[in-house]
Amino acid sequence: MAEENTLLKLNDVSTSFKIDDAYYDAISHVNLTVKKDKILAIVGESGCGKSTLATTIMGLHDLNTTKIAGQITFENENLLDLNEEKMNDIRGAKIGMIFQDPLSALNPLKRISDQIREVLDYHTTMSVTEKNDRVLELLNQVGIVNPQRTARQFPHELSGGMRQRVIIAIAIACKPDIIIADEPTTALDVTIQAQILDVLRSIQTENHAGIILITHDLGVVAETADEVAVMYAGEIIEHGTTLQVFDNPQHPYTRSLLRSMPQGDSDVANDDLYVIEGSVPSLEKMPQTGDRFAARIPWIPAEYHEERPTMHVVEPGHTVRCTCYQHFYFKTLEDMNI
Repeated sequence: MAEENTLLKLNDVSTSFKIDDAYYDAISHVNLTVKKDKILAIVGESGCGKSTLATTIMGLHDLNTTKIAGQITFENENLLDLNEEKMNDIRGAKIGMIFQDPLSALNPLKRISDQIREVLDYHTTMSVTEKNDRVLELLNQVGIVNPQRTARQFPHELSGGMRQRVIIAIAIACKPDIIIADEPTTALDVTIQAQILDVLRSIQTENHAGIILITHDLGVVAETADEVAVMYAGEIIEHGTTLQVFDNPQHPYTRSLLRSMPQGDSDVANDDLYVIEGSVPSLEKMPQTGDRFAARIPWIPAEYHEERPTMHVVEPGHTVRCTCYQHFYFKTLEDMNI
């Protein structure tokens, strides 16, 4: 049953970018599975490789300056082996993507109806009337009150929330099996965020799609996702169900992220918001051995870190990279400074 529900499988996927005359890993040896009717959230700070992973799956990198290794299996084919023509048949039709910045993703010179219809033109044999009806149906599905008017408008005439809904409409136009949502609620107010998340859940239920939700907003993850993969410096450092990761975080980075969340029951006047020390290393300065987060947790001595960290099973379905957490797990967050 587990295999039947698997839509997409990443096996040891790495993506390296060329800087000057050398290649540097932006994502490293990633293993993930996207399942039917499930939402997999990928979380981490900016610069951790989340969007690079999404564009790797979609095949959007310039291979003249990028090296990609591993396997991305979809419908019994490795997407990394497909030529551009075959990938074009998959993009939009079977794997849709909601881009991070809707204003940049939309063409400012084309009406909304034309931009949605482009996907239908490429991937379907619908008649003109059927396409026009489908455009209005999609705009209505993503919660736009007056689809006829919105269809005639240009992107600059719409609010940020409306543009995000249009991007979602384009992504789901052909009812894809997988939707990659890259920061779909960034820069939107809380009310609009909730509406966008409701739209995604509704689409998932209707189309039985698998969703990859890329975000740094742990509140969105807690409310929406079934599984969580925590990414740091291009590596998955913890993975499990949302309940497992939120209730029993193992890696110091996961705990740091969770502690950074504003607490609704805290005394704002007396409690400072926790800030993770340091920053994500640049590609050129990425550590080649040891836990890549080690430099930001100096209270854990070097001898407790694995030289070549691997994923360890915490409990069924819950894994963590490196065993340094075991030596400090029973200390309080205050003692650990996280």
